[in-house]
Amino acid sequence: MFLITLAGGSIPLWSRSWSEQRMKYLLAFSGAFLLSITLLHLVPETVEHSGHEAGLFILGGFFLQQVIQRFTHGVEHGHAHVGGDHHHHIPVLPVFAGLAVHAFSEGLPLGISYNDTATLPSLYLAVALHKLPEAMLITSLVYAGNGRKGRAALSLVLFSLITPVAGLITYFLGSRYAGIEHFIHLCIPVIAGAFIHIATTIFFESGTKSHDMNWRKWAVTLSGIGLALLTMLGGGH
Repeated sequence: MFLITLAGGSIPLWSRSWSEQRMKYLLAFSGAFLLSITLLHLVPETVEHSGHEAGLFILGGFFLQQVIQRFTHGVEHGHAHVGGDHHHHIPVLPVFAGLAVHAFSEGLPLGISYNDTATLPSLYLAVALHKLPEAMLITSLVYAGNGRKGRAALSLVLFSLITPVAGLITYFLGSRYAGIEHFIHLCIPVIAGAFIHIATTIFFESGTKSHDMNWRKWAVTLSGIGLALLTMLGGGH
């Protein structure tokens, strides 16, 4: 996860050919895959573990993400555009802090075991694909803010560490302490709600002003859904 995030986030530092249109298609694909994995794997797992209360936690996570978005300015779902002048008007420190909280929450579900054996690898792939545009946007934001590649690279390294470190923490602590494992399981539906918020917002903000879907966006969206459906083939309890 660290290497994937680092590789994707470094693209704005050495390539200027990455267009905003390409970013929209990458966001549409990753958003469709993240939403599908959340609904096909993560939500059933949370319902099985938490019962009817899972819906309450999912709802809370959905609106909690709305609060976090006030600090991140929507970078986690591509709201900040690549290469635009308005990079300079976005405060970097609150954005990075908000994204750090978001990245840490993304890592929490990666350190525990699930009833369905396909859930963890599917979720890992979904988070990894989501990290690519997320890391690219935070790197381009820091780079545009001060014009220094070194500071942007350092920010990228720190950001790339957060999600895998969170997964390692939950893995080691959850396997040793039953109370912590139970708490993490309660956090999963909250994170699922945040994922649903992020993925659905991507579709509204990565299209045209009237939210129309052209054939290319339909193609990448259906590809993301199709890939998620394939993960159902390898599942089992």
